[in-house]
Amino acid sequence: MKRAVAFVLPFALAACGGGPPETPDDQATEVPETVVAQKAPTPAVESEYGTPVEERVATLGLLNKRNNLTQDIEIKVGETRRLGNVVVKLANCERTLPWERPEEEGAFVQVFVQELTGNGREQAWRKVFSGWLFKNSPSLNVVEHPIYDVWVKNCAMNFPGEEDGSASAPSTSEANPTGSDEG
Repeated sequence: MKRAVAFVLPFALAACGGGPPETPDDQATEVPETVVAQKAPTPAVESEYGTPVEERVATLGLLNKRNNLTQDIEIKVGETRRLGNVVVKLANCERTLPWERPEEEGAFVQVFVQELTGNGREQAWRKVFSGWLFKNSPSLNVVEHPIYDVWVKNCAMNFPGEEDGSASAPSTSEANPTGSDEG
């Protein structure tokens, strides 16, 4: 029961406004070069079940719709990554416990895009998305931008006993069906 609450709590907080503060979509947001180049501070929250938050790694997909190029981004929680005119920040990533159904993986992501301002001469950073993205339910929350799309591919984390169970059980192809030892 505690594990279910530990997994649901971040999603509930995000839905109630407990996530990072948002700015209006039409407001330009500055992203200083020092923030883009450096690793962002890791969150203070640490899970007592499974991989600590600061050690989790998410794989995100980034699509540029203009040239139809996709890139995979491997990013740790708390990091900021710049790819051309796009800045992606990963605040957290989670996945359901191995025995829970339906299986789901998600990441709290912020996406900034460098765009021309109203006068067409200067460029400014604008936050185009801030929220949870889900691997198996991409339509729940969508990055709505005419050029860029971001989605979750994987959240690399383990739960206690997960790696022990898979390593100790032999696969059916390795097992000897006759039960005899052949030397």
